[in-house]
Amino acid sequence: MITDYEEDMQKIQPVILAGGTGSRLWPLSRELYPKQLLQLIDETSLLQTTVLRVSQLAEVLPPLLVVGEEHRFITRSQVAGLNGSGDCPILLEPIARNTAPAICGAVEYCAQQVDEDTILLVLPADHLILRKEAFTIAVNKAAALAAEGKIVTFGIQPQHAETGYGYIERGEGDSVRSFREKPDLETAQSYLDKGGYFWNSGMFAFSIKTFRQEMEKLAPDMLSCMREAVLLGKKDHQFFRLDKGAMSRCPDDSIDYALMEKTERAAVVAADLDWSDIGSWFALWDVSAKDGDGNVVLGDVLMEDTKNCLVRSEDTLVATVGLQDTLVVETSDAVLVAPLDRAQDVKKIVNRLKRSKREEFKVHRTAYRPWGSYTVLELQPRYQIKRITVNPGEKLSLQMHHHRHEHWVMVSGTAKITNGDDVFLLHENQSTYIPAGVKHRLENPGVMELELIEVQNGSYLGEDDIVRFDDDYGREE
Repeated sequence: MITDYEEDMQKIQPVILAGGTGSRLWPLSRELYPKQLLQLIDETSLLQTTVLRVSQLAEVLPPLLVVGEEHRFITRSQVAGLNGSGDCPILLEPIARNTAPAICGAVEYCAQQVDEDTILLVLPADHLILRKEAFTIAVNKAAALAAEGKIVTFGIQPQHAETGYGYIERGEGDSVRSFREKPDLETAQSYLDKGGYFWNSGMFAFSIKTFRQEMEKLAPDMLSCMREAVLLGKKDHQFFRLDKGAMSRCPDDSIDYALMEKTERAAVVAADLDWSDIGSWFALWDVSAKDGDGNVVLGDVLMEDTKNCLVRSEDTLVATVGLQDTLVVETSDAVLVAPLDRAQDVKKIVNRLKRSKREEFKVHRTAYRPWGSYTVLELQPRYQIKRITVNPGEKLSLQMHHHRHEHWVMVSGTAKITNGDDVFLLHENQSTYIPAGVKHRLENPGVMELELIEVQNGSYLGEDDIVRFDDDYGREE
């Protein structure tokens, strides 16, 4: 379907913001495995779905991903080989600085790659959009307005009085009259009754030239810092690292506060996209397919007399009896139970975990690395057991530990082992012992996954007891 807006379309450079943790989806979402990387609706993650969505647009360049340094390898792994995604460049943020610096850094990076009339389409990585054709039409209209010098935001047609979103008030034509903070329920209802108000989606379109002009006028310090962060940044294969020193001097602000609420060039495109930012377990329940009793169920679950619930099992059998309007989420190291209408309060639990310095807010028992993953099977004061999976052709760093000894037992595949001065192959059911203080390396030279069991013992078993001598992935010691 060709719309009136497609005839004079500019080249579109998608920018996908893939930072953040989505703490209200704990215990599934963790600091080192955030919401955008999760498979919540189908077999693809929210990030993968976003990349595929923009890759289907006309006149579109490969998307630029903006991610935190700690998420770079799992992000690269998820987008590698996606149909139509091309070779996605990845911009790394050394520190978190909100959406305005992230977008500003992306603009300055893109300015070095494309001309200043290129339209940037800025999208969060963790949104669900079910109406793909409506999305394409909205993007085409936004691109046309952006080519006219507008900074365009996408306003979602509200379906109900929602207190979890900010609102956009539309003025004459496509102009923006005002931005409104997240309202109370009575105020949100008044917006719906009055009309002309839209949910603020956090999606934008503008040309590089227009954005720079407005930031120079409204937030020059931020523009200067992020321009320096790009100029002093360093390329590392598919990654580009923004300079940490320059970015640390950048003001910490959202794009709404820094730019959108101040500019006179804001425009809004009204869009009915069947959209959700899946900001809570209730939001996920609301958009998911349900059984005859209104339940959303995933995993090994048995239910008796259970209605209007979200029950998700990741690791073991979960059984429910007589529940209504309840959330139950089980992972290998945590279980969450709450009324569905209190789903927003999950963030309070995450904050308590952080204050207590518990690992459950940060990582799962399965941790992802550029070479594969490991799962903690058991952890005691002086020993730890892990299952390690190494992808074909990948290898761990050449490393040494001061405080722990390791015993590796091969389960499947072939391993190339460096153990001190010895280099040799190990096959299924074979093993090796690595004393503390000895340089060692694990490599998968085969075409199938390598799986092994690692038994550690010693006085200290923390992941920071690693001294790296050589690493293919540019990780610091």
